[in-house]
Amino acid sequence: MASKLLMPNPSVNHVAYSGSMVPRSHSFGQVCLPKKSAETTTSTSQSLVASFVTPTMPTKLDKTSSTSTSSSLAHMWREVQGCNNWEGLVEPLHPFLRQEIVRYGEFVTACYQAFDLNPNSKRYLTCKYGKKNLFREVGMGNSGYEVTKYIYATADVNVPIQNEPSCRRWIGYVAVSSDDAARRLGRRDIVITFRGTVTNPEWIANLMSSLTPARLDPNNPRPDVQVESGFLSLYTSNESDDKFGLGSCREQLLSEVSRLLNRYKGEKLSISLAGHSMGSSLALLLAYDIAELGLNWLGQNLDIPVTVFSFGGPRVGNSGFKERCEELGVKVLRIVNVNDPITKLPGVFLNENFRVLGGRYELPWSCSCYAHVGVEIVLDFFNMQNPSCVHDLGSYISLLKCPKRGSEVQEDEENFFSRASESILSRAQKINMEPLKNAASNVVNLVQSQRTSEFLIDDNILGLMSSLALYILL
Repeated sequence: MASKLLMPNPSVNHVAYSGSMVPRSHSFGQVCLPKKSAETTTSTSQSLVASFVTPTMPTKLDKTSSTSTSSSLAHMWREVQGCNNWEGLVEPLHPFLRQEIVRYGEFVTACYQAFDLNPNSKRYLTCKYGKKNLFREVGMGNSGYEVTKYIYATADVNVPIQNEPSCRRWIGYVAVSSDDAARRLGRRDIVITFRGTVTNPEWIANLMSSLTPARLDPNNPRPDVQVESGFLSLYTSNESDDKFGLGSCREQLLSEVSRLLNRYKGEKLSISLAGHSMGSSLALLLAYDIAELGLNWLGQNLDIPVTVFSFGGPRVGNSGFKERCEELGVKVLRIVNVNDPITKLPGVFLNENFRVLGGRYELPWSCSCYAHVGVEIVLDFFNMQNPSCVHDLGSYISLLKCPKRGSEVQEDEENFFSRASESILSRAQKINMEPLKNAASNVVNLVQSQRTSEFLIDDNILGLMSSLALYILL
């Protein structure tokens, strides 16, 4: 595996704010939700860019050498959860933040390991294990968390391919830290994790790239806050023939979050959401939903931090959605691979980079532009033997644990393009497609030249070129 450390686009602004809310209540299913006032506090946007570097360099938030890792994390957990938008923690990447990113990534990995894809199994499309045994079965018995609820989602789409049942599927779980873990972490942590796309209906839902109003707050629909319709469908759809009364993914999550917040009322709490690919979209929708409904509001200008750790996540909504998340104080840390095409979707062309002309004039279609939310940590890696690993969660976590630098990066990258060129030419010759052979060869050569040339084309175009070369190899 090769890796390179890159700086993200400095034009992307990543800021979050907390909104002031007035306690009134309305009901949503089994959840009692406070109603917020329309007033929110805002502030001037600021840019934050991050490079991925070794974590050994000290920062202003480092504690003395005599302080243990756990106790130091307990003192600075709010900074690690993004209360200051991770300022001073991402450049260079602070060891505590790296540790927490990896930890939440492993919680998401557990979703993949426990998901049963055996059609002959009684637990097909659900979790292989019971809630009490999940972490032990996936090798995380010492995580210090207890699973409290499994979450199921239904894709409200018809799939005309393959004979796959249209039913709810296990999508993730809710867990809460134990008393011992809470002392080490400095607070009681409620973690909610989501796996990425696996089944056919989920793939179809991912392709529904039209924007639609989220309308998650019944007291204020906010038509300008729009999200991708497929993700919203997975989050809000009920199964037509629900024999178990589980409700939609949204109803399950809001009910459980409300129950846990009430159970641990009076303690220091955090709500941490983690997901990979499609799962990161659901995590962001839930984070926005919790904040929009005011579930995390404690009164007296106090709120429970809501933080999303997104791995290889796509864009979720438009600029109105991004701005509203920032106003509500939703914190999002996006870990992305520059070679991962999923992170460039949807909105390959209509995105946050094409809303303003000349830095001053907002274009008429700006409300229809997708926009990423949050602070971005950019990685650069691909697997030599399997280019599809550019989106693999295991590759993300491996690089976070053991980053490569310097000459290793250059040597691996040169080997990759050499092997890619040979593989493409070989496959094209076998199927006797001379045009494909020439086109694929040109793509590989052009991508390689753009990585070393002083002339830099737009990141989106370069990403598409890279993706095309990679997918030809599959």
